[in-house]
Amino acid sequence: MSAYKVKAKVWIYPGGTARWHFVTIPKKESALIKKKFGANARGWGSLPVTVTLGKTKWDTSIFPDRKSETYLLPLKAVVRRAEDVEEGEAISFSLAIRT
Repeated sequence: MSAYKVKAKVWIYPGGTARWHFVTIPKKESALIKKKFGANARGWGSLPVTVTLGKTKWDTSIFPDRKSETYLLPLKAVVRRAEDVEEGEAISFSLAIRT
C-alpha cells in the first residue's frame, strides 16, 4: 500500500437533500495517485483506500472529479461524529491506496 499524508477542508455536496460531506484530495497528491494507480480504477474511476483520521480507520473509495482534476473522499457520518469533524474544518489524515 502507498500512503499519502493529506490536509484538506471538509465541504458539503451542493444539491440534493442528503448532506454528503467530502474532502478534496489536493491536486499534487491527486496527480501522483492518478499516475501511479489510475490504471487500477474501478467503477466510476474509483480507487479503494484505507483512511486514518485521528483514531478512526476505515476502508472506502476515492472518486475522480474531472472538473477539478482531483479525487474526492466521502466522509461518513459515523466517522465525522467519532472525530468531531464539521463542515469547513481543515482535517489531516492519511490515505493508503489498496491494490
